Amino acid sequence: MPVPKRGRKPAGTAVSRVDTSELRQNVLVASEFLKTLSNASRLLMLCQLAEGEKSVSELAALLEERQPTVSQQLARLRAERLVETRRDGQQVFYSLASDEVRSLILALHGIFCKPSGKDKVTVLRPRAAAARSVATRR
Repeated sequence: MPVPKRGRKPAGTAVSRVDTSELRQNVLVASEFLKTLSNASRLLMLCQLAEGEKSVSELAALLEERQPTVSQQLARLRAERLVETRRDGQQVFYSLASDEVRSLILALHGIFCKPSGKDKVTVLRPRAAAARSVATRR
């Protein structure tokens, strides 16, 4: 197969500027979404909410976090439209905002949260996280 000359795209791989521009925009949106998920506390909250609606106090107890800390993280998740709220009197209940968010959280759970004794994903873990995991088992 001939090697394409510098600056030329191989036949059949032409991408229009419109497609590239749209792709770039989608990538930026996905990147912001993943930044939100990159915080372990927020991701854990989303995992808990995948099981169903919970109040701030329930989440604080489950996560063993202070309620103001949980509220702050939930505010970020709400701003990013990953969770929605329902008020009942003075209590505020949180739930996942969409089926897409639920699907993503369940997919992450399926990859990373296998039951004990099953092969856990190690390929996707950064080396530092893998090293911490080994150190904590000793």
